[in-house]
Order: sequence, then structure tokens, then C-alpha cells
Amino acid sequence: MSRLAIGAGLATDPDPQRAVEAACAEAMAGLDGGSCDLAFLFVSPHHVPRVADAVAAAHAALRPGTLLGCNGMWVVGGSREIEDAPAVAVWAAHLPETQVVPFALEYAETPDGETFLGWPDAIPDDATALALADPFTFPADDWLARLADTHPGLELIGGLASGGRAPGQHRLIMNTEVRNGGCVGALIAGRVKVRSLVSQGCKPVGQPYAVTGAERNVLLSLGGQTPLDRIRETYAEADASDREAMQLGLHVGRVVDEYKTEFRRGDFLIRNVLGADEQSGAVAVGDVVGIGETVQFHVRDAASADEDLRTMVGAVDRPAGALLFTCNGRGTRLFGVPDHDAGIVTGAFASPLAGFFCNGELGPVGGRNFLHGFTASLALFYDS
Repeated sequence: MSRLAIGAGLATDPDPQRAVEAACAEAMAGLDGGSCDLAFLFVSPHHVPRVADAVAAAHAALRPGTLLGCNGMWVVGGSREIEDAPAVAVWAAHLPETQVVPFALEYAETPDGETFLGWPDAIPDDATALALADPFTFPADDWLARLADTHPGLELIGGLASGGRAPGQHRLIMNTEVRNGGCVGALIAGRVKVRSLVSQGCKPVGQPYAVTGAERNVLLSLGGQTPLDRIRETYAEADASDREAMQLGLHVGRVVDEYKTEFRRGDFLIRNVLGADEQSGAVAVGDVVGIGETVQFHVRDAASADEDLRTMVGAVDRPAGALLFTCNGRGTRLFGVPDHDAGIVTGAFASPLAGFFCNGELGPVGGRNFLHGFTASLALFYDS
């Protein structure tokens, strides 16, 4: 019986073909001679004009069963995050006794309403979905809402391409095809299991409150008091570091699983606090919140994001390999030092890693898939 084997490679040669060849050679060394059943190719914006050459080189070197990829503003390979420089990352996996079902989706408006074309007719049992999407042409939030109705329980992990500033500037890779919009991905099912880890980079402050008044995305009452009064209470009881973080930006976490009575990391979906009305005490947030839900205020800074990621990777078993989809607001912009997220993940797991910095990250919280910001979303591969 063959074993699950994964390899990853990174190259910074300014020539995309040479870079892909070098990265593929490094990745293939991790497969121990096994076939490449699934591969990912991530390229920096420098290589977008010649991405077709990069795809051809990857196919020649890997002969993959399925190849997926996209361009990212910055690229991750191993313990390194390459910012503002040409880079190619390749991730390759031998997945024994595992089904890989690729898909390519397009969003369309039809006489019957909005629809998503290209989703597989049959979803394998216990499948996990990996997806890469274009932020300009593919409404990921709407798609996730549709999947919640049609395929509840299906976990989805991935990210939105980045580095482009307008429609048509991103590239998605599906086998030999290069697309400039939509969504590409694959369903993974069988012996190899893909599990998610979503680090939203926040920590809770104060106490959780029941929502006792709300209108769409406006909180009107928390536990019988105005949200603004609750924020003032939280600030008064916080220590100096949390007060400083609250001044820099406040967030609200809503508990997704309504059956939970005790809350910990991973139970909250984090959204921004958008503003407050001094007269009424109402607070607007970046999500629709219902009466009866539980919320808690959160703060996000470099220290809390570091702590959250370290805590979460320290709580799971070492995978055979991992894919990292991290926000383009992280990196040196947030942490002030290079290689932060990749360094923590490879330091904890010592497993092959590749990925990119995203325009939005996809991953489940509380059993439902969401589009996130400022998040590190990981796909972890295990042999069952």
C-alpha cells in the first residue's frame, strides 16, 4: 500500500519557466517516486504575462492528475513568504485511494435568477472542497450561502486571487487552462482527509452578550443595554494593551453554532465594527446579526494574531502537508517582520507548505463556510 506523500517548492528566478522547473523539482522530491495526483501552482504578479508558460512547465515536470492555481500578491513556500519580488510556489501530492474531482465555476445571471455553472453533479461522501476564486467576477459570499443550502456540512477551504487591481488582471489555473475569472477547485474524498484550520487573528475582550435588539447589521441592544454602553464597559475593564488595541480597531464576534453554551477560539465569526450612533447607542457591524444570537467584542493586532495562530496550530496533529491562504493585510504589514505565518506553520508541523496572500480567505467557522478578512486559513492533509 502506497503512502500519502506531499512536497513543496519555492523559486524566485525572474524567468517563470525556470522558476517553475526549479520549484517542481523540489516538490517532486517529496513524493518518493509516487504519482502527482494533485498540484497547486501559485505565481506572483510578475509572472502573470507568462503564466501560460508557467502552466506548461508545471505539466511537463509534474504530469499532475489535477493542477490548480492562481496569482497572488505575495507567495508562500515552506517557511518563506516572498513579498514584492518574483516568486513561484509549487505544491504536489500523491493521494492514494483518494478521489479528486476538479471543477470550474462561472457566475451567471439567467431569466430564472442568479446561478453558478459548473458545479459537479455528484459530491463524493465525506468530501472537502478546495477553491480559488477571482474577487472581481465571482461573488464568493453568494456562492457560500448557496452551498450552505444545497450541501450543508461540506467544508470549503481556499482564497481569492490577489495582485490585480481590476477585472481581468487575475489568472486562475485549471489543468492546462488559464482563466481570467470565475472559480476553480477540487473535491477531495477517500482515504486522504482534508481538515481546516481558520485563525482569524483576534482575541475576545469583555464578556459575551445575548443580542436583545437588532435590525439587519445594526446592533440595538446587548443584554438589555445599548451596544455603545457595553463597549464603554468593556473598555473600562480592559487592561492597557487591550485598550490600545480597541482604539486601533474594534471587532465583533458572533457565535455561529446556536447550540453552544461555552465559547472558545474558533466559535466566533469575526466581523468589523463599522460605526456607532452616540444618541441611540446603536452599533453597526459588518454582518447581519439576529436577536437571540451571542456576540462578544474582539481586538486584532500583531500580538493577538500571533497568539491566535500559534494556539490553533499547537492544538492539532501534524499533517502530511498543508496549504496556506493568508490575508494580504498580514505579512510585514501587520507583523513588521517577514515570514510570520509560514514560519509558525512550518515550525509547528515541519510539513511541506505552499500558498499565497489572498484578497479574502475561505474557511469554515462553527460548521459553516465563510469569506474572511485578515485571516490565515489552512487546509491540512492527513492519511486516515
